[in-house]
Amino acid sequence: MSGELIPIYIYSRRYFVPEGSTIISALEYIGFKLKKGVGCKEGFCGACASLYRLKDDYKLKGGLGCQTVVQPEMQIVQIPFVPAPKAIYNIEELEADPEIFVRFYPELYRCLSCNTCTKICPQELQVMDFVQAAIKGDFEQVANLSFDCIMCGLCSARCPAEITQFNLALLARRIYGKYLAKKSAHLEQRLKEVESGKFEEGYRELASLSPEELKNKYFQREINFQIT
Repeated sequence: MSGELIPIYIYSRRYFVPEGSTIISALEYIGFKLKKGVGCKEGFCGACASLYRLKDDYKLKGGLGCQTVVQPEMQIVQIPFVPAPKAIYNIEELEADPEIFVRFYPELYRCLSCNTCTKICPQELQVMDFVQAAIKGDFEQVANLSFDCIMCGLCSARCPAEITQFNLALLARRIYGKYLAKKSAHLEQRLKEVESGKFEEGYRELASLSPEELKNKYFQREINFQIT
């Protein structure tokens, strides 16, 4: 971030902010108190979805406020919540049946294959591809292609077919994880250890530490990587 100030527009009002600022840091610089539309500030929680236009460019673009760097004369608006239908269901009562998408997200079949959802995704996911996989009933492919989705909602905000891509992908991942994915022996073993109380002493030790002691413990920890 440099010391030079550049003009940007927040909700149509002009401000001057340091060059190199992200949208979030620019909002903080001009005095916005961020109570919503901001979460981790590191680029993976999806809370700071933003829409913007650049000078002399008619295209409406989207990105995360914590990642997107402001440019001179940029016009910005935040959309911390994208209105989108979310199916209510009990995962225990569902089956790995491709018809489940017809039941809960019938708008899926209005897909125009325009790829707008992929173009706006800040995670650079192949959103249209997993939508097409859902149409084919391929739970595994939907789960794999949408694995890094942070549910910011930008895909749904731009979709001309009004598909809720992130919610249908969540349904597919849940179905795949519960009914189709291979069970992990390591996970089963760890769950048994947790239930047996193996880690209770360690939990109590951590709970007794001050914030500064916790921070020191975190940064001084040994990290072991094991590739099998």
